[in-house]
Amino acid sequence: MKGTLVNSAAVLAGSAVGLLLKSGLPVRYQQTIMQGLALAVGIIGLQMAFKTQNILIVILSLVMGAVIGELIDIDSLLNRIGNWLTVKLGTTYGNVGEGFVTASLVYCVGAMAVVGSIQDGLTGDSSTLYAKSMLDGISAIVFASTLGIGVALSSVSIFLYQGTITLLAGTFTTLLSTAMITELTATGGILIIAISILMLEIKKIKVANLLPAIPAAAIITALWPL
Repeated sequence: MKGTLVNSAAVLAGSAVGLLLKSGLPVRYQQTIMQGLALAVGIIGLQMAFKTQNILIVILSLVMGAVIGELIDIDSLLNRIGNWLTVKLGTTYGNVGEGFVTASLVYCVGAMAVVGSIQDGLTGDSSTLYAKSMLDGISAIVFASTLGIGVALSSVSIFLYQGTITLLAGTFTTLLSTAMITELTATGGILIIAISILMLEIKKIKVANLLPAIPAAAIITALWPL
C-alpha cells in the first residue's frame, strides 16, 4: 500500500499548491490553462489508445461498456456525489463536483494505476506508483489551479481504487495477461480522450457510463481466441 499512500499524498500536496495559485490567477488565465491541459490530456489518451493490437476488441468493449454503464447509470451516481460535495463545500474553491469527477477519472483510468498496484501488492515494489505519484502531483497543481478543491478529494478515489487492486493483487496477476493489459490500456485511452473533449466543452459525454468498457476489454481479450 506504500505506493498508493504516496500517490494520494502527492495529489493532495499538488492540489494545495494549485489552490494557492488559483487565488492569484485571473479567470482568463485559468481558462487558457484549462484548455492547454485538456489538449495534453487528449494526447495522453491518444498514446494509450494507439497501443491496441486489435481495434475490434476496443470497439466491442466500448459498446458493451456503454450498455452496462447506462443500465447502472454510473454517470448520474458520480454527478450526485459531485453535487453533494459542491453543496457541502460551496463554490469558493471552484466547482467541487466537476473537479472531483474529472480528476478521479484521469488518475484512475490507466495502466500505471492497475499494473503499479498489482506490482506493489505482489512484490512490495512501489516504483511504478512512485513515478505515477510524481506525474499526478504535478498535474494536480494545474488541475486544482483551474478546477479547485475537488481535485484534492480525488485522492480518496485513488486510495480506494488502487488500494483495492493492491490487496487483490494475487488474484489480478493470475487473471490479467499482457494482451489483456494492452487492450485495457487502449480502451482506457479512449475514455481519457473523451475527458479531454469534455474539458474543452466540445461535447457532453457520459464518460463514467463508459467505465465498464475497461474490465470488458480484459474479458473480451481473454475470450477472443475462442
